[in-house]
Amino acid sequence: MADETTPEFTPETLPNGEDNSPAIGLISQYVKDLSFENPNAPAIYQVQDAPQIDVQFNIGADQVGDGLFEVALKVDITSKAGELTAFVVELKYAGLFGVRNVPDDQLQPFFLAEAPRILFPFARRIVADVVRDGGFPPLLLEPIDFMGLFQQQLQARDAEQAGDVLVGQA
Repeated sequence: MADETTPEFTPETLPNGEDNSPAIGLISQYVKDLSFENPNAPAIYQVQDAPQIDVQFNIGADQVGDGLFEVALKVDITSKAGELTAFVVELKYAGLFGVRNVPDDQLQPFFLAEAPRILFPFARRIVADVVRDGGFPPLLLEPIDFMGLFQQQLQARDAEQAGDVLVGQA
């Protein structure tokens, strides 16, 4: 029972019985772009040096329809052994999300933290499989704390806006 100090949640009832609760749902997920290059085969298989692997991530979200958003997780990986490039993987893995009655201020945290967390395990498996199919041991990407990264970006942006970050000083 709510009193004057406790807010009571009572969603507005629409005459047609439509559900007006906030909701986000994954409609579909898919490989949008995938490239695997093995530019130095077969010589690369003779190299004994330990590989140096560079992994880069990027996340983007675009509205593609009324209440429909595509969130894309871009993964770029370059592996070098000695002076030779062993392989290059470029993957753009996306999800189509339906959004209803969600406040705008809550969309960005979902699209940049929660949606990539949902998509990442599938992108990770694709990377492992394509690297293995290219003749190398499967590359198992480490789990990523997307919410932690999102919060770090917010803190950095807030610090920059507050003037705490000095740019261009040596």
